[in-house]
Amino acid sequence: MTAELRELKRPELAAWPIRRRKLSEEAALRLEAMIRDGTFPEGALLPPERDLMKMFGVGRASIREALYALGRMGLVQVRTGERPLVTRPTPENLITELSGAARHFLSQPNGVEHFQESRALFEVGVARLAAMRASDEDIDRLRRALDANAAARGDLGRFERADVAFHYVVVRITRNPIFTAVHDALVEWLTSQRTITLQSPGAEDIALAAHTRIFEAVAARDPDAAAGAMEEHLTQVAEQIRRTMEAEIGAAHHTR
Repeated sequence: MTAELRELKRPELAAWPIRRRKLSEEAALRLEAMIRDGTFPEGALLPPERDLMKMFGVGRASIREALYALGRMGLVQVRTGERPLVTRPTPENLITELSGAARHFLSQPNGVEHFQESRALFEVGVARLAAMRASDEDIDRLRRALDANAAARGDLGRFERADVAFHYVVVRITRNPIFTAVHDALVEWLTSQRTITLQSPGAEDIALAAHTRIFEAVAARDPDAAAGAMEEHLTQVAEQIRRTMEAEIGAAHHTR
């Protein structure tokens, strides 16, 4: 690296904060590294707490905090009275870690709008990929999900479940387990908003028409059309949520 480049990077490097880690965080990082490099492979038992305390030179509380953190990451299974078992993380571990923060963000000003924007970015990409990867069997499953959605009109609870099921089939077509886990989390985080939109007059027909366009694009294996249909659908959903929330705010002000 030249002197000029080193000089350019100094302000950037100086701006990086240096954070002092807790002993439990340092122990967790070292254990994580040992799991990933195969020192403690999947299915192995970690050493007893006393041995880990000697290994890292920390107290029992720090080791227990470290093991709890690794358990939340899905790297170990912590069992009462037994040594921790090294396990394989799953996409669900990631989503579980995010769930608490997600619910907090949703409750903040503009939280719903931010999540709808994130959902649109995710599901538009999923629709595009589904159109690229769909097999004949996938298209048949998606057709059945669409038919079930149509048959549920007039029953809000049933229609909502069929709505979720349709989107679930679309994401399963991608054959990416991370996408499936993210979809499941979005369903959990945004269920209340989905119910609000389906209570609007004509909302079921609008949703069904959008699902039909998505199905037709995936069945035609047209990625651009599938992405466009999903984007249009979610734009409609976001607009319905905005109008409903504005109406609720207006009604609340009127009753004061």
